[in-house]
Amino acid sequence: MHCHFFTISRCSFPSLSRRKSDTLAAPKDNPSALVWCPVPGRLAAYLQLMRLDRPVGTLLLLWPTLAALWIAAGGTPPWPIVAAFVAGTFLMRAAGCVVNDMADRDFDPHVTRTANRPLATGRVSRKEAGVLFVVLALLALAVVMTLNTLTRLLAVAGLLVAVAYPFMKRYTHLPQLVLGVAFSWGIPMAFAAVNESVSTLGWLLFLASLLWIVAYDTEYAMVDRRDDLRAGVKSIAILFGRADRAMIALLQAATLGMLVVLGVNAGLRIPWFAALAVAAALFLYQQHLIRDRDESRCFAAFRNNTWVGFALFAGAVVEYAMPGRAAA
Repeated sequence: MHCHFFTISRCSFPSLSRRKSDTLAAPKDNPSALVWCPVPGRLAAYLQLMRLDRPVGTLLLLWPTLAALWIAAGGTPPWPIVAAFVAGTFLMRAAGCVVNDMADRDFDPHVTRTANRPLATGRVSRKEAGVLFVVLALLALAVVMTLNTLTRLLAVAGLLVAVAYPFMKRYTHLPQLVLGVAFSWGIPMAFAAVNESVSTLGWLLFLASLLWIVAYDTEYAMVDRRDDLRAGVKSIAILFGRADRAMIALLQAATLGMLVVLGVNAGLRIPWFAALAVAAALFLYQQHLIRDRDESRCFAAFRNNTWVGFALFAGAVVEYAMPGRAAA
């Protein structure tokens, strides 16, 4: 799972100062990662394992899910359902990161970006990680039990996909496709939670999200391509080779096309299509960033997708705040 965004300054409490090794500092591979106040080394390791120091992955999950809630409910989703999805997103994303690192424990030490992860360095044992995953999954289950039966069934299916994803890179060059399903699964769940069914609009948004995720996770995979080749890990960036930029552009164009179809079918108006224009501009900027396939710039392109997600959510909110709108 992926996550790197926002910067928060280190808190300054001299009485709580500890050794540098006992703090959760910004990792060398991502200086923009969240920097926490000093905490004990063991707690820092668990926070890193759940990627709570890198919330971009949570945002990439959250924005499309919130947009789905707004569209499904015609702009007025019940706040208990919104709260359940926000909590569930944080919990399942953390659980997904834990199971991902458990699966990749033997690969991560050989990849520059992941070599310092808690499981790779032995700061957290596989057994401890397993216990943490179970706790997070049970908390997520408690949240989903507040929702209707269809949403619960979809949640079980989503969990199975999320657990399967980390192992796909051993067998296929298309693990990003599985990740796309896992990361997009909150969309049909959102429609089910609001309407007790998943409409055509829900599946259109799901497909658009799936295409978008494959695009940005290919940007992410471009960062690790050399290390993945050395470690024997498969990825879509390796499969595409020199056609990677063109394939990303094609996926981004297909994403926008699907969102246009969604907007037309839902009768959406200027705010939604303005959001799509913003997303298109951001996609063009990402193409500029990845033009030389520089790893740090590919990583910046990946992170830029948080703004794409925010634009879509903001477009949905403004759209349904206008008079004359009805539920989808």
